[in-house]
Order: sequence, then structure tokens, then C-alpha cells
Amino acid sequence: MKRASALRQLGTTQQKLLRALLAAPQGASVERLCDSLGVTHNAVRQHLTALIGAGFVERGFATPTGGRPQMRYVLLPAGRELFPRNYGLIATGLIEHLYASAGKPGVQAMLATIGRELGAAAASRIDAADDDGIAAALAEQLDALGYEALAVRRDGETQVEAYNCVFHALAKAHPDVCRFDLAFMESATQRPIQHMECLLRGGHACRFRIGKREPGAAS
Repeated sequence: MKRASALRQLGTTQQKLLRALLAAPQGASVERLCDSLGVTHNAVRQHLTALIGAGFVERGFATPTGGRPQMRYVLLPAGRELFPRNYGLIATGLIEHLYASAGKPGVQAMLATIGRELGAAAASRIDAADDDGIAAALAEQLDALGYEALAVRRDGETQVEAYNCVFHALAKAHPDVCRFDLAFMESATQRPIQHMECLLRGGHACRFRIGKREPGAAS
């Protein structure tokens, strides 16, 4: 389920409940949620049980109120991630500003630098002895970034396919952003990467071939 649409797939009351918790960083009691949503205690508790089971909400600390302690319910990071964020619009604005101020070479250099730096951080998690293991570990790192990536057998070797380009809308206008992907993968694996197939060019995935380690490359 894509996070951009995950919130909308919940019921209206659960959406309102999550929004109420989003606005209450210290958590909210059942009574406060009843007031906010205009529903009964039983209804709030039933929805909280479902959201706790889904990993979106947790029970917080009981807080003294001068009477019976109240249990507070807190929005978990997974629940916060249900709310969509329009990164694409912001990223497009930033890239266009950089094109205007630094020019095409400057943007290309910046994207490659960011890719190399993040790839170097991922390199320690790609600790495999053979080509198949390296492809599988690289796919895991790309998948963690949202690329929906898998290691696949193609042409007698293991390659990496990514089915969700995280820059897709941005890359349509500015194909240079693909330099980030290549720089990230080359830095993470210390191997040359060949872009064999591209979603932007009508491919069914972005497919990458991992070359052999170049002589003298750092391990």
C-alpha cells in the first residue's frame, strides 16, 4: 500500500483520530479524542485498538490528573508517515533554482557528490563476497530508499531492477537527477554501474548491470 494513499484507505473516523493525535505530540486521552471526534468512548477505543494493532498508535504513560490516572495515546512514526508529503514539488523548485544559479554542470556535480556520499555510507552494508550477493545487498539498500528494488537474473548474471523511481516526476523534467542513482550505486558497491533500462524511456523498470571491480579499487 503506497504511503501517499494509505491514510485515505482508512475509515473517516480513523483518519480524524490520527489527525487529532498528530496535533497532540504529548498524546491524547480517550476523553479528549471523544470531544475532538464527537463519538462515544466505545467507538474511540475500538478505533484505537485497530490502529494500535496496525502499528500506527501506542499507549503512552498514564498522567496524574488529581483523580484517576489517564492513559494517553501517542502517534508512532509509522502513523506519522501515513500523512503525505509533497517532496516532489519542493525538490523541483530546488533543482530549478540550482540550474538558474549554478548551471547544468553545477547541478550534475552536486547530484553526483550527494550520491557518492550516501553510497559510501551504505557501502558497509554491502558486504558480500560474490556478484550475486552484492546485487542482492544493493537491491536491499535501494529498496530502503523507496525504489522497490529486486535482484533479478538477466543475461546469465544477477542485475538489479527498481520498479519505483523516487525521482520519477522530477526526472521527467530534469533527467540529470538519474546521476544520483548511478553515483550512489557505484559508491556503495565500488563497481561500475550500467543503466540498461529506464522507466522514463518506456522500460518496465530501471534496470542496472553491476560491472566487475576495477583493479586497484578500494575494498
